Amino acid sequence: MERGVSEEKNINMALYLVTGGAGFIGSNLTDELIRRGHYVRIIDNFATGKRENINPSAEFFELDFTNLDAIRPVFEGVDGVFHVGARPSVPYSVDNPIASTLVNMNGTIHVLVAARDAGVKRVVYSASSSVYGIQPQLPQRIDMAPNPLSPYAIQKYVGELYCRQFAELYGLETVSLRYFNVYGPRMNDVGAYVPVFTFFLRQVRAGKPLTIFGDGEQSRDFTHVSDVVSVNIAAMESSKVGHGEVLNAGIGGNTTINEVAKMFGHPTTHLDPRPGDVPRSQADISKTIELLDWKPTVAFRDGCADWLRSEGIEPSE
Repeated sequence: MERGVSEEKNINMALYLVTGGAGFIGSNLTDELIRRGHYVRIIDNFATGKRENINPSAEFFELDFTNLDAIRPVFEGVDGVFHVGARPSVPYSVDNPIASTLVNMNGTIHVLVAARDAGVKRVVYSASSSVYGIQPQLPQRIDMAPNPLSPYAIQKYVGELYCRQFAELYGLETVSLRYFNVYGPRMNDVGAYVPVFTFFLRQVRAGKPLTIFGDGEQSRDFTHVSDVVSVNIAAMESSKVGHGEVLNAGIGGNTTINEVAKMFGHPTTHLDPRPGDVPRSQADISKTIELLDWKPTVAFRDGCADWLRSEGIEPSE
């Protein structure tokens, strides 16, 4: 679905740019945008994304969004940007604070500058629930004071602040979505820093017990990638946002790591807790529902069971 900048497009269709479009969330988002008839451009450098994830109907640019001069031309003629690209993982940021800062902070400011200068209408930014850190109560509300416990959380929080300032200073419409532990098809399965699902999957296939850090009672609001895709599109399309708002992107659930492990039906072993890990997370999505007219549709047990079956594992009930 390639088209030149000057090519006329259907009035109901838009040209969107997805950073990180070869990655887990970005590729699922790209697929849905194209399914809806939109034009999509992708920026990705394959730091964590995969070439096989790229939708053949999208325009692809193998670029690093930390290079402002290189990415500027890709923003020309774009209606909206989904800034999904990042160097995810709390443990990775603890081990590599400088490298993750260059991507997650410097890269974000470059994307915002390129979008502003190209006259892009709106940027939807992939923020993170990690900014909440430890809070006195659940669920976590957007009016709670941030308490970042890792370099990654700090980096994603600074991205939110930049988005709000670009809306206030330059009139670039922005919305930040705080993701709550996204899972589903195409989760990262390469390298040392992978989500708990693919971490457990590796161990099952290797015939090893599932490694749980800490007592396993740390809880997460696990959110299926299809719900994250739909809330991104709602944030791009809603007329009620665009002024630097921060919204939670979760389902309002609260599932422990022990419960996740139980669904694998496999023996477990425990190690010391990891530094920077948040003990509990759960999203208050009332404001997201109100402003975006959106609701999640995939319950955790259903989504996890479907994913396990897709990987050849019958979930334990």
